[in-house]
Amino acid sequence: MFDQVEIPYGCYWSTPFVRWQGALQHLHAIKFAAHVARRELDKRNIDPRIFDAGVLGISVYQHQSFYGTPWFMGLLGAPQAPGPTLSQVCASGVRAPILASMEIASGLAQTVLAATTDRCSNGPHTYYPAAKAPGGTGVAEDVVIDSFQCDPLGGHSMLQTAENVAAKHSISTAEQHEVVLRRFAQYEDALADDHAFQKRYMDLPFAVPDPRFRKTVEQIDGDQGVVASTADGLAKLKPVIEGGSVTFGGQTYPADGNAAMIITRRDQARELSADNAVRIRILSAGQTRAELGFMPEAPYGAAHAALERANLSFRDMDAIKTHNPFAVNDIILAREAGVSLEDMNNFGCSLIWGHPQAPTGMRLIIELIEELVMRGGGRGLFTGCAAGDTGMALVLSVDSG
Repeated sequence: MFDQVEIPYGCYWSTPFVRWQGALQHLHAIKFAAHVARRELDKRNIDPRIFDAGVLGISVYQHQSFYGTPWFMGLLGAPQAPGPTLSQVCASGVRAPILASMEIASGLAQTVLAATTDRCSNGPHTYYPAAKAPGGTGVAEDVVIDSFQCDPLGGHSMLQTAENVAAKHSISTAEQHEVVLRRFAQYEDALADDHAFQKRYMDLPFAVPDPRFRKTVEQIDGDQGVVASTADGLAKLKPVIEGGSVTFGGQTYPADGNAAMIITRRDQARELSADNAVRIRILSAGQTRAELGFMPEAPYGAAHAALERANLSFRDMDAIKTHNPFAVNDIILAREAGVSLEDMNNFGCSLIWGHPQAPTGMRLIIELIEELVMRGGGRGLFTGCAAGDTGMALVLSVDSG
């Protein structure tokens, strides 16, 4: 499946990620993603009519999102392109390029735009009618907040999964805070020289549009809502759950944003690439499911499966990026895989810049690509967890020169 596809160099992008109820809270997620895609394609002189399919990942549904990918593709100027809409929360950013690759491998398409978008701000407040219930009373939920707080299988919160893993593996608060400090320092590397690393894939300063996408209402320099962690500041924090170990400093926060990438056949990739000397291939993918209530353990299993399919090991990886909603995630991955906790997640991760669900993994994959390009090529691994104690991973190869 992956032998037939490549990611053209430079044909991907991400918005800044903004902590929920911030500068992007007023923007419809699908319309916003299409607005950004139109702008990014225009910058690259890519005609949207090149796409014969699209894949859209979105987890927090929006007004009229029933129409999914065909609506999204029509908005960005590709009304000819059909395609599936997927919802796999945090794993959507990995699943989207995999699904795009499957479209190509099956012969259904040749050039696919894989896009991911979510707005955690102002999530839907949904009422489900129940005509046969006493008095016809239905059930209501706050889609974003209630989903964070209650896994329907186990009745536990997302935070509880981190506490379960921390207790099982004797991971202390101090150890988690050491990871936070390291990840924040790595993120600061991405901000050096006026955001030089982030500008490799992100349009900065970023023009925030009005709700009708007719004018710019604000310019933002980059991600918003990032907390500058210090050792003294973290030491003052108490665990969120009494008797636990995970503090607010040791976990991420909901955010808004979108990210996308083009997946196409090899010959087309060379035509679209910003540099024909760079070749980006997907080598393999993996998925797994951890024990109920132990979500942070899932990334290791997914990574192991992906590496095994590629006949590679953790030691063969030149760069590793993770979706780490909790510092616990990286600690258990490093222990199980025998890799350096210090070296993974160069230039940033979701623990620091937030978590808008579907786009999270895709931005991390984009950053992984750029890190490998800066190294002159190599192999890279992305892995992360998702709601339902699942994990997904992707192994990439970047050849340069």
